[in-house]
Amino acid sequence: MKSYNISVLAGDGTGKEVTDEAVKVLKTVGEKYSINFNFEPALIGGCAYDKYKTPLPDETLNIAKQSDAVLLGAVGDWKYDSLPPELRPERALLGIRKELNLFANLRPAVVYPELTSLSPLKENIVSGTDIMIIRELTGDVYFGTPKGIEVRNSEKYAFNNMCYYESEIIRIAHVAFKVAMARNKKLCSVDKANVLDVSRLWRETVAMVSKEYPEVELTNMYVDNAAMQLIKNPKQFDVILTGNIFGDILSDEASVLSGSLGLLPSASLSDSKPAMYEPIHGSAPDLKGKNIVNPIATILSAAMILKYSFNLNFEHDCIVDAVRKTLKAGFRTNDIAQTGMVTVGTDKMGNIICDKVLQD
Repeated sequence: MKSYNISVLAGDGTGKEVTDEAVKVLKTVGEKYSINFNFEPALIGGCAYDKYKTPLPDETLNIAKQSDAVLLGAVGDWKYDSLPPELRPERALLGIRKELNLFANLRPAVVYPELTSLSPLKENIVSGTDIMIIRELTGDVYFGTPKGIEVRNSEKYAFNNMCYYESEIIRIAHVAFKVAMARNKKLCSVDKANVLDVSRLWRETVAMVSKEYPEVELTNMYVDNAAMQLIKNPKQFDVILTGNIFGDILSDEASVLSGSLGLLPSASLSDSKPAMYEPIHGSAPDLKGKNIVNPIATILSAAMILKYSFNLNFEHDCIVDAVRKTLKAGFRTNDIAQTGMVTVGTDKMGNIICDKVLQD
């Protein structure tokens, strides 16, 4: 029997509710296909601060590093807003990304046929959209140095350094091309090469890497145009590759296409340590304990664990198919409720998806 260790960092707010459902689905997959998943819980975010006075305790890091994959819920709560920046729950995310060397963020944006009416875009524009955005996660302006705020010419002056090493671009480009090879062999690299030296190196390096993937059609697009095209004609994209700050913005823009943040998973990959998987939505502390939050994003994040960390592609597809069948059968959580459909709670949605896994 195959055996895998998954650390579960539920976090704050509704984090535990959605990770509980994802664990339930993974256990169901394990029972069906004779796979042993061992789950090790650990604290992160505000709940970790309450116990350890730090949002990212050493104990949590050790558990994460010793696992085969990390499943994260969400962090944050308004009651921690008065804490110093270095103690805020959100700081734990930057910390664990750095400690696990999570350099590649994969954010699918899929519009399900049953839910096209929920998108803010017209159905004929958004129908059939299936995009994978690959964002470099450890470089760029968020991590560049020097940075700071100081006084120059008798007034405050702030600065951040946008920078990339060629090796960092090569590394993320290989991830993107490999993903493109497994999809429709189309890759759009997004930059601002008409203005930024960093983007000129980015475009040059991606073009160099593309020679190793001759089957993939590579195109380039400036970020401002890409932002417009995501709204005007999202179906033109298959895989989008971009840097940290552009990816942060574009992936959030793309997430709106589906009609709910509760549907969209993500994966953050490393080339040497465990990868981390999480829904893109926040902790929603106002919804905690109400059993109404949508667990699908977290369940699909768990499915991505199977594909990208364990190479269990068939089992990954089993979960995705179960989610699709559940939506097709008319079951909805509150955020995607529709007239004539059955609105269910968090745990009920998890149970139905488990049933669909067993029926597959």
